[in-house]
Amino acid sequence: MKRRDAIRNLSIIPVAGAALGCGLPLESMLAAPSSTVVSAAPKRDFFKELGVTPKINAGGTMTFLSGSLMMPEVLDAINATCHDFANMYELQDKAGAKIAEMLKCEAAMVTSGAAGALVLGTAAAITGTDRKKIEQLPNLPGPQKEVIIQKTHRYVFDQSVRNTGVKLVEVNDAAHMEESINENTVMALYFNAAESWGAPPDKIKHEEFIAIAKRHNIPTFIDAAADVPPVENLFKYQNMGFDLVTFSGGKMIRGPQSAGLLFGRKDLIEAAKLNASPNECPIGRPMKVNKEEIFGMYAALKLYLEKDHAKEWQERLDRITTIGKQLEKIPTLKYETIVSPGPANALPGMKVTWDQSKVKITSREVVKALNDGTPSIITGGGRGNTLNIGVVLLRPDQVNVVAKRIKEILEKAV
Repeated sequence: MKRRDAIRNLSIIPVAGAALGCGLPLESMLAAPSSTVVSAAPKRDFFKELGVTPKINAGGTMTFLSGSLMMPEVLDAINATCHDFANMYELQDKAGAKIAEMLKCEAAMVTSGAAGALVLGTAAAITGTDRKKIEQLPNLPGPQKEVIIQKTHRYVFDQSVRNTGVKLVEVNDAAHMEESINENTVMALYFNAAESWGAPPDKIKHEEFIAIAKRHNIPTFIDAAADVPPVENLFKYQNMGFDLVTFSGGKMIRGPQSAGLLFGRKDLIEAAKLNASPNECPIGRPMKVNKEEIFGMYAALKLYLEKDHAKEWQERLDRITTIGKQLEKIPTLKYETIVSPGPANALPGMKVTWDQSKVKITSREVVKALNDGTPSIITGGGRGNTLNIGVVLLRPDQVNVVAKRIKEILEKAV
């Protein structure tokens, strides 16, 4: 029996010492109850200990700002599972089955973000379950494998696809796509947010893109990383016929920042798992997700699907009103609710403007003052006299804090 097969079938016995991995002292688990109540020591301030400035995020779900904040239920899932070991093959399989059931698809897995999903999904399309090919990636012998992509869909994250050793073949329209597919084509990639990123309208729409690929028996993969809300998007693209779909777990689903979802055709998901950790040699070995992230992602998705989305949307609009009512006291200041048309980051936010002859400060100066102040607040930039404020990632207790700080800065400029 090979070592990897032995590991896969290993039953791991939980031990009390696992507590050491998640911050619970071993003696606290084993000690007898004490009748003496000892005051808890003050919690450590790790931000202060490391000299890291905590930020209030009035911007958006940007990775450099650590994405979003996990919901309490996600933290509960992480804390509840950090004390025991698990066979990672079993956990990924069983969590994936539950996630697939929730998403009404054939199969699913938790990945190291949507970027990790792009690597694994592409690898799956190249190798299938061929162990030799899996071990050879990204340097397969023979002609270089190719992935079709619309020219206007080229984006920074297609490097994750190129990491597998493929060549991206840019196409301009449907006819060009049809003629560009050949024996070396392994997949067709659709970047769903291209227009949200400022690209011109797609020359090849979703349905036509899928139809062309299906005629040539080429798997299709859609990157929809930031495309919830609305919640319906989790089902929309697989129902169109895309073979693989990825969403970020650490954006508005509010799971672990380093987690993502890859789901779709069962054969491709099984191949993706073979290209991933805990297998020992594949291209995805460095893209580990730990057991807490898998449990946390499962909990986050379940919570997201069950929540009252209409109520949550209204709460976000109410935040805009709360902030706006405080700011409108500034001479000439106006605010309005803006909603991105999507599909990426289709969220409500607010745009604030003022007459610079009356309020003598630029939006860049406001952004800098907010970032440099205490507390440090990150907002979307803007030009001239326009300030963009994101409200969806604010904690309830931070809404008035943001309003007060912006008001203070603007009032000093009057």
